[in-house]
Amino acid sequence: MKNATLRQLKVFEAVARHRSFSRAADELYLTQPAVSTQVRKLEEHAGLPLFEQLGKKIHLTPAGAQMLQSSREIIQKFKEAEEAMAQYKGVSGGRLNVSVISAGDYFFPRLLVDFAQQHAGVTLNFGVCNREELLAQLHENVTDLAVMVRPPEDADTVAEPFAPHPYVIVAAPTHPLARTPRIPVSRIVRDPFVVREKGSDTWNSMAQAFGPQLPAVNVAMEIRSTETIKQAVIAGMGVSFLSAHTISRELQSGSLVKLDVQGFPLMLNWYVVHRRAKRLPPVAQAFKDFLLAEGADLIDQALGFKPPAARKTARRLR
Repeated sequence: MKNATLRQLKVFEAVARHRSFSRAADELYLTQPAVSTQVRKLEEHAGLPLFEQLGKKIHLTPAGAQMLQSSREIIQKFKEAEEAMAQYKGVSGGRLNVSVISAGDYFFPRLLVDFAQQHAGVTLNFGVCNREELLAQLHENVTDLAVMVRPPEDADTVAEPFAPHPYVIVAAPTHPLARTPRIPVSRIVRDPFVVREKGSDTWNSMAQAFGPQLPAVNVAMEIRSTETIKQAVIAGMGVSFLSAHTISRELQSGSLVKLDVQGFPLMLNWYVVHRRAKRLPPVAQAFKDFLLAEGADLIDQALGFKPPAARKTARRLR
């Protein structure tokens, strides 16, 4: 193992975490053959196979499971060394590791650009993933900060709200209820709904919004992509429950309309989350402070609109 490299360990860890060579390649911005080559070289150094394929899925061998544990310990030690050096560099020379749930990619790059303009020399490491992957990154200390709607409730994390996050019911402008005021929930649940997959942040928010009436919702189609859902609704395939922050362009262009359903919008918050015991590098602490001070206003500017109900909530947060 003396000739194994840190790069090989990182590639192997990503493949083991995703149980997929292709998803690891996407995360690391490598080609799949390059990922396979790095793993094969590590197996040559180890003298043992680290993965085995059963059907279409790959699994860790016993040697691979031990290698994964050792790899994470080694990667963590290098990360701690980087963070220790960052303490001497301060904010401007630091590396910001932050991840956000998928609804955040509609505005989060704008926040990162504004932060980087205030702190020249900052290196950005930014990822977009679903809630389950985000929680795993926090647990495995892959990211310093996570931005999400539903932070974990355990005592191991610190979660602070920094901006309101409204959820609405949307439809095509030709929908029969497009101009109907005060639509009862009992009426809207009969319409076909195009929804995000169960377990996603959007689905969990939808479950909260509809409460005991959730089983009555006429789920016609379940799709993992918010963009595909929007196109399905625009095409007239049904209505949907979505984050208002994902539909600002469609509302402005008129390709989607927000239905006036009783009890909506559902008002939640964006949270910035980190491990309680995590010693945040200066750049991560600075970005957290930036979100708490400026995040809400910058989100409004990036999206070009502020839902009326969000304005009151935003003031409460400050």
